[in-house]
Amino acid sequence: MNLSVSVMPTNSPSGQSKPLILDSLPNPQLSDRGCPPRTRQQIDLILLAIEALELGGSEAMLFAAKELELQSIIKNRVVLWRLRCTSPLRRSHTRRPLTIEEAKALVVIATHLARRMTVLIRQLLLAYQQLSEKQIPLEQHFRLSDYLERFRAHFRSRMNPRRAKVAIYNSDEKLNELALSLLSQLLFCTGTSGMQRFWISLFDGEVV
Repeated sequence: MNLSVSVMPTNSPSGQSKPLILDSLPNPQLSDRGCPPRTRQQIDLILLAIEALELGGSEAMLFAAKELELQSIIKNRVVLWRLRCTSPLRRSHTRRPLTIEEAKALVVIATHLARRMTVLIRQLLLAYQQLSEKQIPLEQHFRLSDYLERFRAHFRSRMNPRRAKVAIYNSDEKLNELALSLLSQLLFCTGTSGMQRFWISLFDGEVV
């Protein structure tokens, strides 16, 4: 997959200069329709996993937006909610496009928060591996069980069960598998060039 980086300056929606941190992510060659559905879906799911890991996850995202000087894009809680509702899996899905700049901002925030929780993420994945090897129920590990329970609750309350891609997660076991997969993706984000590699992975097969 080839990604090209635009060399032309781009203004943010507010008319201010684009946050410089966004330049660290390449611009995929896409049509004018904005980010593809799968990209929007995956970004929202990774943020959902962060919310399941950390109480007050939405507030943490807004604080990260301020820390990273992304407030020209993500101004407040309502804007953050609207961007996440571009995911086609959402009950409150909107047909509003998610721009490349907005998607970059969400990925930068997700990676920033994941790095802060690197130790916790590693601990949970190690616990899962050890419990699986010993065939011990995941519920026996309080912190892992708490993450999985919160993720299932968030997913079921926010995603549209009439969507085929949501309906396949019709059991605790399948939602646990999704939650653990997202946990691995979060750890991937914390590695060397993790933010760039995660960003590029969101567009596999989507470049025109």
